[in-house]
Amino acid sequence: MSSQWFNSEGNMKKTTLAAALLGSVMAGCVTINIYFPAAAAEKAADKIIDEIWQLKQGTKPQADQPQGEKK
Repeated sequence: MSSQWFNSEGNMKKTTLAAALLGSVMAGCVTINIYFPAAAAEKAADKIIDEIWQLKQGTKPQADQPQGEKK
């Protein structure tokens, strides 16, 4: 092969375009995983279920505590 093939401007543009395309594809394959604590999810589910049962029984659900306070 001649050294002219490696130095030609057309191939340089193709190589740059291919590298940019590959970089874009790789950036598009990023996955973000968000993990929720199981205990917090279970507590929230129990709270929702309790509220639904109270509504079905005709009683009013209890008011929540402000978020800053702990039990």
